[in-house]
Amino acid sequence: MKHACEPLHVQYSYDDRSIVVVNSYYRGFQNLKLTAKAYNLDMTEKFSKDVDLSVDADSSTKVFTLPQISGLSTTYFVNLTLESSGQVQSRNFYWLSTSAETLDWGREEEDTSGQYDISTWTPTKDFADYTALNTLPRITLEATAQSIKQGDQGSTTVTVHNPSSTLAFAVRLKVDRPGNNRVSREGKEDSEILPVLWDDNYFALLPGESRQVTATYAADPKSKANPVVEVEGWNVNHTVARMQ
Repeated sequence: MKHACEPLHVQYSYDDRSIVVVNSYYRGFQNLKLTAKAYNLDMTEKFSKDVDLSVDADSSTKVFTLPQISGLSTTYFVNLTLESSGQVQSRNFYWLSTSAETLDWGREEEDTSGQYDISTWTPTKDFADYTALNTLPRITLEATAQSIKQGDQGSTTVTVHNPSSTLAFAVRLKVDRPGNNRVSREGKEDSEILPVLWDDNYFALLPGESRQVTATYAADPKSKANPVVEVEGWNVNHTVARMQ
């Protein structure tokens, strides 16, 4: 799941299965298009719905409620996109389970006097079942990267493509300082550039989907070598992006 802090975003509500558009701007938006799709673990599409809508300023708009869908795998996915004039304004991806997670309200934490409950936590009674995620086939993504530097500020834009028929789950990108591949007695040096600001990361890529994301960071103004971009994920084989 990504982009929950965007001023205009689409989200799924776990409590009542509703699809909601949240607008934190002090102006409304017209001619928006919301698309919701549900997929089985093997990426078979089980549900699809498009809705055209407008939203008021500083509002939360419940668009519709996701119906009960028959024939779902134990773990399934819901993909939401919100578009304006053909441009994606927000996207959110959810992994869900047909086995509902329930809370044990009778075991809420109590204070030492036993007079009242402290609502800081409630134990889980039954957990949702996401074990099927371990059966996702392993895949290799195609990735290219392009870096630019202005003084001590650098940015790297990565284009990632999923050429397979399998979901690429929790794709993680990492930008590294160019190194000499030395290995010390403590092991391989971690050369990841930190701090770094990605405009997206740990995302899902549907079959055939491409995504372009950018990282910004402090760069060494004396170095002329491009950073190295690593690509990995839950079921994604480790690879290095081809520099352009």
